[in-house]
Amino acid sequence: MYSVYQHWDPLKVCIVGKSYPPEYYQWIENTKVRKLFEKIAIETEEDFQNIIAKLKSFGVQVMRPDLPDDGLVKPPMYPRDDMVMIGTTFYESQSTNYEKLQYDNIKDPAWPDCYNWQDFNQLPNWIQKECKEVFNFGKLQKSNNQYTDIFANIKAQGNTIKTSETWINGANVSRIGRDLYVGVHGQDDKQKFKIQVDKEFTKTRNHLVDALGHTDATFCPVCPGLIISLLDIPTYKDTFPDWEVLYLPDQSWEAVRPFLDLKKKNGGKWWIPGFEYDNDVIHTVETWLQDWVGYVEETVFDVNMLIIDPKNVMVFNHNDKVFKALDRYGITAHIVPFRHRYFWDGGIHCVTTDLHRDGTENDYFK
Repeated sequence: MYSVYQHWDPLKVCIVGKSYPPEYYQWIENTKVRKLFEKIAIETEEDFQNIIAKLKSFGVQVMRPDLPDDGLVKPPMYPRDDMVMIGTTFYESQSTNYEKLQYDNIKDPAWPDCYNWQDFNQLPNWIQKECKEVFNFGKLQKSNNQYTDIFANIKAQGNTIKTSETWINGANVSRIGRDLYVGVHGQDDKQKFKIQVDKEFTKTRNHLVDALGHTDATFCPVCPGLIISLLDIPTYKDTFPDWEVLYLPDQSWEAVRPFLDLKKKNGGKWWIPGFEYDNDVIHTVETWLQDWVGYVEETVFDVNMLIIDPKNVMVFNHNDKVFKALDRYGITAHIVPFRHRYFWDGGIHCVTTDLHRDGTENDYFK
């Protein structure tokens, strides 16, 4: 049976994301733009293969999702955004289980409370119809099929698969033995989700951390005793007593200054270096690929790491302060370049998902 109790235990089984091949972009009529995206496709898969080779050199079994059959469905680049293994239970998010939808955007009082789920097929027809329209039901169906074989493998190991009622996924939760740390947006989210998180996870001590949502873009507990963080989060002294916290304020912005010009046109969602002023490229992405991009302005890749085992981590780029801190703890950082990270808006932690690690549950804060 697969299990993950601490994200620094030796990694044994891992999902690595996948993007479209170059021939997918034949629909782009502008030759210059099409060649750009064909180049991105080729280099993205090359970089994925480098990640896979590095993982296999450590004895890690790698699985990959399938691609959607057709349409402009977002490719399965970031499996961690959709799923997480906590203990021996595998949680999929609503985006991979299209029969369970969130009702936040519907204000009609007849709608169920947004945190009380019902079987989609049992809802009244008029609700099903509006659900499909509001949540782009067809795309969710295709997205769900990308992980069919992987989910079948997980079930074959004897693991339970659940759909999270609280939008829990691998990008916003840190698994540290008896303790779970869940990222939220401010005090309102803490109050909203605390009851739900405690209801869903009854065997762990649950901590809600105001980390602007995805915790893996904000902080990383690398090993017992060390956290690398962008923010001086006040709760560290309470939730991680006596741990060293290495802060990296503004570490990556020197590398992305041209992005600030592009931000005026795309709202800070994506960046292809060298094409900040190319209106043809901007038009293509903003018109056809808006669902693909994230919000790169909030992503700093220096804290987004994949921990292979207690002595090895994978990163996308060199950071002198980070590497020196890791060296003090006897940890080696392995750089695996990902040339188009600022377009895809995903770090090494985002484009992978750990399904199984050797280890049993520990209690680090008795």
